[in-house]
Amino acid sequence: MPEFPYIHSFSKVEQERLRNQARFAEYAVYQDVDFTRARNILEVGCGVGAQSEILLRRFPHLFLTGIDKTQAQLEQAQSFLSSLLYAQERYNLIKMDAAALEFPSEHFDGAFICWLLEHVPDPAMVLSEVRRVLRKGSTLYVSEVMNSSFLIDPYSPNTWKYWLAFNDYQIDNGGDPFVGAKLGNLLMQTGYSNISTTPKIWHLDNRSPAKRKEMIEFWTELLLSASEQLVEDQRIDQAVVSAMKDELTNVARDPSSVFFYSFIQARATV
Repeated sequence: MPEFPYIHSFSKVEQERLRNQARFAEYAVYQDVDFTRARNILEVGCGVGAQSEILLRRFPHLFLTGIDKTQAQLEQAQSFLSSLLYAQERYNLIKMDAAALEFPSEHFDGAFICWLLEHVPDPAMVLSEVRRVLRKGSTLYVSEVMNSSFLIDPYSPNTWKYWLAFNDYQIDNGGDPFVGAKLGNLLMQTGYSNISTTPKIWHLDNRSPAKRKEMIEFWTELLLSASEQLVEDQRIDQAVVSAMKDELTNVARDPSSVFFYSFIQARATV
């Protein structure tokens, strides 16, 4: 699979943000994930081990094989997971292309993908390879973005300008920031059965002011993680970045503000 620019950086700050993001979104992502009958699962795109930690903690009987194409991320994952007593001898991390898995067919009894397919040029190829290495009856869980669902109020023009540049950059470089809505079709196309897709919604207003503020602060970090790349590529300038930060700070403090975002989680079997 060809390489293309990654919208977020591989910096130490970004690697820590990914771990914070995983913990922040844990309830929404894992509320319907059930690997109690699995023993040997594959995590595709394990990155810094942020989701790996949660999987090993939530399902203490699992052995997890995590793959990723980026050596720097795998080194961070190894360092992170090796510090956790409950993860000892329960995982293996391998540098590998998700579109060309180097495992025998029917090797795993479960698989997990989270925030990966938005970054790959051919999601169907990845899903097809994952299906090949899963045993009959195994379950795959996929959680993916649906970036057209994002809304904040009051209206924040620089944030919208930045968000459009963010999504355009991914599309122009082979990714898909709207892939979540396409998971049903992709899974059918690649031969899975018993496919279900569920929107996972964050809708926060003044009924939950503390959670709303926390979400907007989290979202600000996520957006800023791409700022260096977007400025370097001349998608936006530093003035837009600064104005966006000011807008989001004001939205977080506004008692009438609203935050809305939905991602999609799919479940399917082989």
